[in-house]
Amino acid sequence: MRVSMADVAERAGVSAQTVSRVVNASPRVDPATRARVESAMADLGYRMHRAARALRTGQTSTIGLVVSTLASVGNSRMLQAISEAASARDYALAVVTVGDRGIHDAFARLRSQGVDGAVVLNEATELARDAPPPADLHLVVVDSPPDPRFSIVQTDHAGGARAATAHLLSLGHDTVHHVAGPAGSFAAVERERGWREALLDAGRAVPEPVRGDWTSASGHSAAAALGEATAVFVANDQMALGALRAFSDAGREVPGRVAVVGFDDIVDAAEYRPPLTTVRQDFDALGARAVASLVAAIEGGAPAAESVPTTLVVRASSAPG
Repeated sequence: MRVSMADVAERAGVSAQTVSRVVNASPRVDPATRARVESAMADLGYRMHRAARALRTGQTSTIGLVVSTLASVGNSRMLQAISEAASARDYALAVVTVGDRGIHDAFARLRSQGVDGAVVLNEATELARDAPPPADLHLVVVDSPPDPRFSIVQTDHAGGARAATAHLLSLGHDTVHHVAGPAGSFAAVERERGWREALLDAGRAVPEPVRGDWTSASGHSAAAALGEATAVFVANDQMALGALRAFSDAGREVPGRVAVVGFDDIVDAAEYRPPLTTVRQDFDALGARAVASLVAAIEGGAPAAESVPTTLVVRASSAPG
């Protein structure tokens, strides 16, 4: 049996008009009443009829996600987090990838699906920054320098990199080498910045970073070029996996002769051999904040910027030099 607004109103002890205001995201409901109505909706299993709401409000309760690729672990984790956060707010999610036709085509495809706004993810953010933002599409960009045109949600990449580098230095290493990510990636640039600042603050030499492309194969190639480095901060866990294999191929025991720290704390990081010390990126919080920021923009809020902290997770791949 379909649950009606009247059923929700009776459960919450409010009028049907108040329930309608909550459903339509009206600001004319105090927070305590809104929470009571939303609790009643959840208890009764009430679901909005999207087509009816679209006719009433001009909004489809659908948001978009623009992404360059879903091949990387980080992007896949963000897709899952954003999908779950959107579902929790009773929004549908439309996903488009930026292909050969570029970011404008991606935005056009989202418009054709009637989305109320979109989250632009990671590598696609550089394309979004270089393009005039569509006037009819609210945007939240994940991982981007400050930009007054849209809301920004980002991980504290530099802070996590500083923590990783300081950890390795505290173990007695003279300096820390870096396997960096792609030059066009905001996350890679910020992680490299944090690593560099930590070394300069400690008065240590700053080796030339070796760059990869986020894949384990590129991490293997980069680490093989590091010579006799005794401590390495790798810009993501997938490249760190390749680095561990490169050191093993060269007969350089980890952590006995070289200590390794990654970034992301992907699901399998604790299963690497040895288990990988890494910087944990909170993908769930990042996705939830991105969706919350987008919904706020759709409802008339001003652009804002948020940063999600990271956590250093120490495992067996790092040890005293």
